[in-house]
Amino acid sequence: MASHEPTTAAAVSRPATLSPLAWVRWLYDWVLHWADTPYGMPALAVLAFAESSFFPVPPDVLLIALCLGAPARSFTLAVVCTAASVAGGIGGYAIGWLVWEQVSDFFFAYVFSRPLFERVAGLYQQNAFWAVFTAGLTPIPYKVFTVSAGVFRIDFGEFLLASALGRSARFFLVGGLIRFFGPPIKSFIDRYFNLLSIAFLVLLLGGFLVIKWLL
Repeated sequence: MASHEPTTAAAVSRPATLSPLAWVRWLYDWVLHWADTPYGMPALAVLAFAESSFFPVPPDVLLIALCLGAPARSFTLAVVCTAASVAGGIGGYAIGWLVWEQVSDFFFAYVFSRPLFERVAGLYQQNAFWAVFTAGLTPIPYKVFTVSAGVFRIDFGEFLLASALGRSARFFLVGGLIRFFGPPIKSFIDRYFNLLSIAFLVLLLGGFLVIKWLL
Protein backbone atom coordinates (compact mmCIF):
# COMPACT_ATOMS: atom_id res chain seq x y z
CA MET A 1 0.00 0.00 0.00
CA ALA A 2 1.19 3.48 -0.73
CA SER A 3 0.64 6.61 1.29
CA HIS A 4 -2.59 8.48 0.75
CA GLU A 5 -1.87 11.79 -0.90
CA PRO A 6 -4.44 14.35 -2.09
CA THR A 7 -5.66 13.39 -5.53
CA THR A 8 -6.59 15.86 -8.22
CA ALA A 9 -8.32 15.58 -11.57
CA ALA A 10 -4.89 15.32 -13.19
CA ALA A 11 -3.87 12.58 -10.81
CA VAL A 12 -6.74 10.35 -11.85
CA SER A 13 -6.69 11.07 -15.58
CA ARG A 14 -6.18 7.94 -17.61
CA PRO A 15 -2.53 7.16 -18.44
CA ALA A 16 -1.22 7.95 -21.90
CA THR A 17 0.68 4.66 -22.07
CA LEU A 18 -0.82 1.18 -22.10
CA SER A 19 1.70 -0.38 -19.74
CA PRO A 20 0.14 -2.55 -17.02
CA LEU A 21 1.93 -0.63 -14.26
CA ALA A 22 0.57 2.69 -15.53
CA TRP A 23 -2.97 1.35 -15.55
CA VAL A 24 -2.67 -0.15 -12.08
CA ARG A 25 -1.33 3.15 -10.74
CA TRP A 26 -4.19 5.00 -12.38
CA LEU A 27 -6.71 2.59 -10.84
CA TYR A 28 -5.07 3.04 -7.44
CA ASP A 29 -5.31 6.84 -7.65
CA TRP A 30 -8.87 6.60 -8.96
CA VAL A 31 -9.85 4.43 -5.99
CA LEU A 32 -8.24 6.83 -3.51
CA HIS A 33 -9.91 9.92 -4.93
CA TRP A 34 -13.29 8.66 -3.65
CA ALA A 35 -12.10 9.33 -0.10
CA ASP A 36 -12.28 13.06 -0.88
CA THR A 37 -15.89 12.90 -2.10
CA PRO A 38 -19.26 12.54 -0.33
CA TYR A 39 -19.54 9.06 -1.87
CA GLY A 40 -16.66 7.44 0.00
CA MET A 41 -18.68 4.78 1.81
CA PRO A 42 -20.74 3.67 -1.24
CA ALA A 43 -17.54 3.60 -3.28
CA LEU A 44 -15.93 1.42 -0.59
CA ALA A 45 -18.83 -1.03 -0.80
CA VAL A 46 -18.67 -1.20 -4.60
CA LEU A 47 -14.89 -1.61 -4.57
CA ALA A 48 -14.96 -4.33 -1.91
CA PHE A 49 -17.64 -6.18 -3.87
CA ALA A 50 -15.80 -5.95 -7.19
CA GLU A 51 -12.37 -6.83 -5.77
CA SER A 52 -13.70 -10.18 -4.56
CA SER A 53 -14.05 -11.47 -8.11
CA PHE A 54 -12.19 -9.35 -10.67
CA PHE A 55 -11.05 -5.83 -9.65
CA PRO A 56 -7.26 -5.58 -9.07
CA VAL A 57 -7.04 -2.88 -6.36
CA PRO A 58 -7.77 -4.12 -2.80
CA PRO A 59 -10.36 -2.17 -0.77
CA ASP A 60 -7.87 -1.65 2.05
CA VAL A 61 -6.44 1.45 0.36
CA LEU A 62 -9.80 3.25 0.41
CA LEU A 63 -10.74 1.82 3.82
CA ILE A 64 -7.54 3.27 5.34
CA ALA A 65 -8.16 6.68 3.77
CA LEU A 66 -11.77 6.81 4.97
CA CYS A 67 -10.85 5.64 8.48
CA LEU A 68 -8.17 8.32 8.70
CA GLY A 69 -10.77 10.93 7.74
CA ALA A 70 -13.21 9.71 10.41
CA PRO A 71 -11.48 7.44 12.96
CA ALA A 72 -14.65 7.18 15.07
CA ARG A 73 -16.38 5.49 12.12
CA SER A 74 -13.59 2.96 11.54
CA PHE A 75 -15.60 -0.03 12.74
CA THR A 76 -18.67 1.01 10.74
CA LEU A 77 -16.51 1.26 7.65
CA ALA A 78 -14.99 -2.14 8.43
CA VAL A 79 -18.50 -3.63 8.64
CA VAL A 80 -19.44 -2.13 5.26
CA CYS A 81 -16.21 -3.35 3.68
CA THR A 82 -16.61 -6.84 5.12
CA ALA A 83 -20.26 -7.24 4.10
CA ALA A 84 -19.64 -6.00 0.56
CA SER A 85 -16.52 -8.15 0.16
CA VAL A 86 -18.32 -11.31 1.30
CA ALA A 87 -21.22 -10.48 -1.02
CA GLY A 88 -18.70 -10.06 -3.83
CA GLY A 89 -17.19 -13.40 -2.86
CA ILE A 90 -20.61 -14.98 -3.30
CA GLY A 91 -20.72 -13.34 -6.73
CA GLY A 92 -17.32 -14.84 -7.55
CA TYR A 93 -18.55 -18.23 -6.37
CA ALA A 94 -21.57 -17.89 -8.68
CA ILE A 95 -19.30 -17.03 -11.61
CA GLY A 96 -17.27 -20.18 -11.02
CA TRP A 97 -20.35 -22.34 -10.50
CA LEU A 98 -22.56 -21.06 -13.32
CA VAL A 99 -20.60 -19.46 -16.17
CA TRP A 100 -16.97 -20.54 -15.82
CA GLU A 101 -16.76 -22.19 -19.23
CA GLN A 102 -17.90 -18.97 -20.89
CA VAL A 103 -15.61 -16.58 -18.97
CA SER A 104 -12.52 -18.65 -18.13
CA ASP A 105 -10.45 -17.23 -21.01
CA PHE A 106 -11.10 -13.68 -19.80
CA PHE A 107 -10.14 -14.50 -16.22
CA PHE A 108 -6.94 -16.28 -17.20
CA ALA A 109 -5.96 -13.38 -19.45
CA TYR A 110 -6.79 -10.45 -17.16
CA VAL A 111 -7.57 -11.51 -13.58
CA PHE A 112 -5.35 -14.40 -12.47
CA SER A 113 -3.04 -16.98 -14.00
CA ARG A 114 -3.84 -20.58 -14.83
CA PRO A 115 -0.95 -21.94 -12.66
CA LEU A 116 -2.29 -20.02 -9.64
CA PHE A 117 -5.78 -21.36 -10.31
CA GLU A 118 -4.45 -24.93 -10.46
CA ARG A 119 -2.46 -24.36 -7.27
CA VAL A 120 -5.66 -23.34 -5.49
CA ALA A 121 -7.27 -26.58 -6.63
CA GLY A 122 -4.56 -28.45 -4.74
CA LEU A 123 -5.11 -26.34 -1.62
CA TYR A 124 -8.83 -27.14 -1.71
CA GLN A 125 -8.03 -30.84 -1.70
CA GLN A 126 -6.04 -30.35 1.51
CA ASN A 127 -8.41 -28.11 3.49
CA ALA A 128 -10.96 -25.90 1.75
CA PHE A 129 -11.99 -23.95 4.86
CA TRP A 130 -8.47 -22.87 5.79
CA ALA A 131 -7.61 -22.11 2.17
CA VAL A 132 -10.51 -19.65 1.86
CA PHE A 133 -9.96 -18.20 5.35
CA THR A 134 -6.27 -17.60 4.69
CA ALA A 135 -7.01 -15.94 1.34
CA GLY A 136 -9.62 -13.73 3.00
CA LEU A 137 -7.20 -12.55 5.68
CA THR A 138 -3.81 -12.33 4.00
CA PRO A 139 -2.51 -10.63 0.82
CA ILE A 140 -3.17 -13.84 -1.16
CA PRO A 141 -5.56 -12.88 -4.02
CA TYR A 142 -9.01 -13.56 -2.56
CA LYS A 143 -10.68 -13.42 -5.99
CA VAL A 144 -9.00 -16.58 -7.29
CA PHE A 145 -10.36 -18.46 -4.28
CA THR A 146 -13.93 -17.17 -4.65
CA VAL A 147 -14.18 -18.05 -8.32
CA SER A 148 -12.38 -21.36 -8.00
CA ALA A 149 -14.58 -22.32 -5.03
CA GLY A 150 -17.53 -22.29 -7.39
CA VAL A 151 -15.64 -24.11 -10.13
CA PHE A 152 -14.59 -26.90 -7.76
CA ARG A 153 -17.99 -27.02 -6.04
CA ILE A 154 -16.67 -26.27 -2.56
CA ASP A 155 -19.38 -26.58 0.09
CA PHE A 156 -21.10 -23.18 0.04
CA GLY A 157 -21.71 -22.99 3.79
CA GLU A 158 -18.06 -23.72 4.50
CA PHE A 159 -16.99 -21.18 1.90
CA LEU A 160 -19.31 -18.51 3.31
CA LEU A 161 -18.18 -18.99 6.91
CA ALA A 162 -14.48 -18.97 5.99
CA SER A 163 -14.97 -15.85 3.86
CA ALA A 164 -16.86 -13.98 6.57
CA LEU A 165 -14.26 -14.80 9.23
CA GLY A 166 -11.24 -14.06 7.04
CA ARG A 167 -12.54 -10.83 5.55
CA SER A 168 -13.83 -9.46 8.86
CA ALA A 169 -10.51 -10.23 10.58
CA ARG A 170 -8.62 -8.40 7.84
CA PHE A 171 -10.77 -5.26 7.67
CA PHE A 172 -11.34 -4.97 11.41
CA LEU A 173 -7.59 -5.26 11.90
CA VAL A 174 -7.16 -2.18 9.69
CA GLY A 175 -10.09 -0.30 11.21
CA GLY A 176 -9.09 -1.17 14.77
CA LEU A 177 -5.49 -0.03 14.34
CA ILE A 178 -6.61 3.36 13.02
CA ARG A 179 -9.46 3.69 15.54
CA PHE A 180 -7.18 3.18 18.52
CA PHE A 181 -3.88 4.59 17.27
CA GLY A 182 -5.01 7.27 14.80
CA PRO A 183 -3.07 8.73 11.85
CA PRO A 184 0.41 7.88 13.25
CA ILE A 185 -0.30 4.19 12.62
CA LYS A 186 -0.89 4.72 8.88
CA SER A 187 2.74 4.54 7.77
CA PHE A 188 3.17 1.43 9.90
CA ILE A 189 0.17 -0.23 8.21
CA ASP A 190 1.41 0.80 4.77
CA ARG A 191 4.79 -0.76 5.39
CA TYR A 192 3.95 -3.82 7.45
CA PHE A 193 0.34 -4.78 6.71
CA ASN A 194 1.28 -7.96 4.85
CA LEU A 195 3.45 -9.07 7.77
CA LEU A 196 0.75 -8.09 10.26
CA SER A 197 -1.89 -10.18 8.53
CA ILE A 198 0.43 -13.20 8.23
CA ALA A 199 1.47 -12.87 11.89
CA PHE A 200 -2.18 -12.66 12.90
CA LEU A 201 -2.89 -15.84 10.95
CA VAL A 202 0.06 -17.66 12.53
CA LEU A 203 -1.09 -16.64 16.02
CA LEU A 204 -4.64 -17.72 15.25
CA LEU A 205 -3.55 -21.10 13.93
CA GLY A 206 -1.27 -21.50 16.92
CA GLY A 207 -4.21 -20.85 19.22
CA PHE A 208 -6.28 -23.52 17.52
CA LEU A 209 -3.43 -26.00 17.77
CA VAL A 210 -3.04 -25.29 21.50
CA ILE A 211 -6.77 -25.79 22.04
CA LYS A 212 -6.69 -29.04 20.06
CA TRP A 213 -3.69 -30.26 22.09
CA LEU A 214 -5.32 -29.37 25.41
CA LEU A 215 -8.56 -31.09 24.46
